[in-house]
Amino acid sequence: MEASFWNDKRPKGVSNDIDLSQYGSILEVFDASCAKHAERAAFTNMGVTLTWGDIDRHSAAFACYIQKFTDLKPGDRIAIQMPNVLQFPVAVFGAMRAGLVVVNTNPLYTAREMRHQFTDSGARALIYMNIFGNLVEEVLPDTEIKYLFEARMGDMLPGLKGLLVNAAVKYVKKMVPRYSLPQAVSLKAALGRCGDDTPVPVTRTLDDVAVLQYTGGTTGVAKGAMLTHGNLVANMLQVHANMQQLDSEGNRLMEEGGEIVIAPLPLYHIYAFTVHCMCMMLSGQHNVLITNPRDIPGFIKELKKWQFSSIVGLNTLFVALMDHPEFKDIDFSRLKSTTSGGTALVKATAERWQGKTGVLIGEGYGLTECSPVVCASPGDGLAKLGSVGLPAPGTALKVVDEEGNELPLGERGELCVKGPQVMKGYWQRPEATAEVMDADGWFRTGDVAIIDEDGFVRIVDRIKDMIIVSGFNVYPNEIEDVVAAHPKVANAAAIGVPDEKSGEAVKLFVVPSSPDLTVDELKAYCKANFTGYKVPKHYELRESLPMTPVGKILRRELRDA
Repeated sequence: MEASFWNDKRPKGVSNDIDLSQYGSILEVFDASCAKHAERAAFTNMGVTLTWGDIDRHSAAFACYIQKFTDLKPGDRIAIQMPNVLQFPVAVFGAMRAGLVVVNTNPLYTAREMRHQFTDSGARALIYMNIFGNLVEEVLPDTEIKYLFEARMGDMLPGLKGLLVNAAVKYVKKMVPRYSLPQAVSLKAALGRCGDDTPVPVTRTLDDVAVLQYTGGTTGVAKGAMLTHGNLVANMLQVHANMQQLDSEGNRLMEEGGEIVIAPLPLYHIYAFTVHCMCMMLSGQHNVLITNPRDIPGFIKELKKWQFSSIVGLNTLFVALMDHPEFKDIDFSRLKSTTSGGTALVKATAERWQGKTGVLIGEGYGLTECSPVVCASPGDGLAKLGSVGLPAPGTALKVVDEEGNELPLGERGELCVKGPQVMKGYWQRPEATAEVMDADGWFRTGDVAIIDEDGFVRIVDRIKDMIIVSGFNVYPNEIEDVVAAHPKVANAAAIGVPDEKSGEAVKLFVVPSSPDLTVDELKAYCKANFTGYKVPKHYELRESLPMTPVGKILRRELRDA
């Protein structure tokens, strides 16, 4: 269906098209937004709030340092590996103002995962939190990284408070392991050195790559999706257009500036990155960053401080919040929207949330390759539970059969997307790009969907064997390849199994090559080689695995069993 199919199906106030000619790059959006919303709060974390004017000033200082004290040039890649702290948006916008390409990196990556991402992207600089310094030291010799910027948890906090937080992290909680990186520059010192300077303006076009966002795509090899300035500006405008929805009284879903948005999902993940760093910048909103959303008591304590307008999360997070006895003490009087993404929303969770807060959870759908928003549920009671909503303005969708023929409404088939938010391609992988994108710009998602007569989209299955654990993609190929490298493993297979807490969990099947291989040994090996959400939860030792005649593991048979 072309984008025009949805012209008469959108809620009141939401336009059908976006005007990409408004801005020439993310930098133009940033400049306009910081000028317009300079006095408005932008990001709050650990009791400190930065305005959009502060973000403008600090990011300018970082861009100046890059231009004056490094040989980094526009187009060079800089990896940013931090949790949700105030330094994150400062680093992102500072790097972009210097013309660099941001490589978002999960701070919980193992050395193996870091090494792949840094070498594949050709990153020449890295900003990291000191609690991960030992891993940086381990992988650095294998990369092209020349410049290191070290952040500490309390560096954006005032005076004594910042010193106390840094001391507590290092000496009380003992979160900073031993390492030696004498060449690293303190990010705080870099900002201070160029605090009053103005960077030399850098020209970026809508076609220039802004972010390399790594994903497994349709295989287990992590690939960098090239998201251009145009892709991200388009997705900003598309989400902003949805925020213009009018309720029955003619009020906008989200007013320009002044709305408080809770941000518990990690900013290095494309969903939170686009929503909080990009979209909320465009409309001048206030993001409250939650550094550790797993600390539910601490999260609840933070929520009590705010009359927030919106919260973005996952099914598991909503359940954990509602299960806390003090959830009832939170003020939901100004809550306008709750959005779930990254993994399927459970109907019982949505109904329970609405009963406790008075607001329905709107489900959305997106992919890294689409910057990421493809579909979103309308607000004000217009959502359809079980669907991921309507496509973003200016987005065309179609459902196709195995031969690529478009199927009629109501039929299930592979969902394909075409729109200005669809990536430029995979970094240095033209063959992989050609596998998922055709000459007309259609991107094959690998997901099975149904589009109904009202234009609502329902995701019903996955063609690819990807496992979604708490909203994070886990690719069986990666798990199997790493486990198969164990000296006592002859073969391995990974599948997703239902899990109450995380939606899905990884189950690992292993055929040992040595009779003394134990499950405990496998658990320790996996813990050392995978980020937490990728570590298998269930293990089974077998004499053999079901396979095709050519030796391909039949994961479906394992799932069916």
